[in-house]
Amino acid sequence: MHLAQLNVARLRAPLDSPEIAEFVALLEPINKISDGSPGFVWRLKESEDDPQATVQHAYGDDLVINFSVWESRETLWNFVYRSAHLPVLQRRREWFLHVAEPYAVMWWIPEGHVPALAEGMERLELLRREGPTPRAFTFKDFHDAGDLLGGPGSSGGGDVLDGAAPSGGPYGSSEAASLPAAAEARK
Repeated sequence: MHLAQLNVARLRAPLDSPEIAEFVALLEPINKISDGSPGFVWRLKESEDDPQATVQHAYGDDLVINFSVWESRETLWNFVYRSAHLPVLQRRREWFLHVAEPYAVMWWIPEGHVPALAEGMERLELLRREGPTPRAFTFKDFHDAGDLLGGPGSSGGGDVLDGAAPSGGPYGSSEAASLPAAAEARK
């Protein structure tokens, strides 16, 4: 199993504004660190040619999305909190609005599964609606893959929402859309 993570952030100003320019400039270097980190598997990218392109979506122009897959909790943790990503994360309030509801979610996926953005947004809504469960959780309220599969002490739950089949496909698919780990800067 691999660990999928999605986090969202509402911009304080339009992406092309001077107030957000430093964040945009950090996208390329932080994405390079992410992509080269041990345990990194995949991330949604808008463009292979524009390292500063953010994910285009139908969830609002001011919403920045970061969506990636990692080999484990530890490898994601190491990137988020033990790399050059951390100083960017610590500056998140310069660029993003504070929100009271959860803005980041994790869940386990089968190796080789490329999650769709709609799947990630559904997991975030599940977390907001039900709180942490084996199907949608956070670093603070983490669930091991065994919890999902019915391991000791688990509540089961399956790995697919609403009975939908996973959308397979190879990692690195060009359906990707980029956002830096800097968008993780919503924490």
